[in-house]
Amino acid sequence: MALLTVSKVEKSFNQNKVLKKIDFQISKGEVIVIIGPSGSGKTTFISSLNFLNKADSGKMTFKDKQINLASPKKDDVLWVRRHIAMVFQNYNLFKNKTAVENITEGLIYGRGLSKEAAFKKAVQELKKVGLEEKKDYYPSQLSGGQKQRIGIARATALQPDIILFDEPTSALDPELVGTVVRDMDKLAQQGQTMIIVTHLMSFARKVATKVLFFDDGQILESGSPDQIFEHPQNKRTQAFLSAIAEDR
Repeated sequence: MALLTVSKVEKSFNQNKVLKKIDFQISKGEVIVIIGPSGSGKTTFISSLNFLNKADSGKMTFKDKQINLASPKKDDVLWVRRHIAMVFQNYNLFKNKTAVENITEGLIYGRGLSKEAAFKKAVQELKKVGLEEKKDYYPSQLSGGQKQRIGIARATALQPDIILFDEPTSALDPELVGTVVRDMDKLAQQGQTMIIVTHLMSFARKVATKVLFFDDGQILESGSPDQIFEHPQNKRTQAFLSAIAEDR
């Protein structure tokens, strides 16, 4: 049974239709990786799943709760955000807060934990990503890779049902990509349900249970990593993968 199902999701910016009747579902423990060219609607789609972008139309069924994506109730938005966390391309850390404070903020105000309990949980999550010793550092004192791993720790601390990743490695220097990829790979092995937008095809092949190819606001093809990368059926998928074959 699907954990999350969305149907007929549409979104336009001005006269540009970015999403065109997207149907999608994910089950517990799945890792769905979304690939495709820039401007194809990937980020707009995943950000609509926790209302960072509000869709023009569409419906969501999440944990048996039905929500209208175009006109959600305020309580529904808050409820979804408690269960679906997001890791951003550009980190989105509070610049005036330390690494540990960036994590405790959501635990205290979103989960209602005491400061002591939130601190303990935050340190545990930092330890998992190998950054316990950086807990009192501010974002300006950290590398891009470290900031992104703190973003991952902030998401996992909330124990969400689903984590959304929007191009989590694209802002990183090449030598820092591996540390973030390893942390995400660990989450996949632990059974964390994830939806990942990425341009790293080798990572997509390794971690995905299913790959979706987006183009022009539509899902043109979906299947296992082997199906998509070795035997793509859609000509547009074939052309896209051929153009980026060096990362495969």
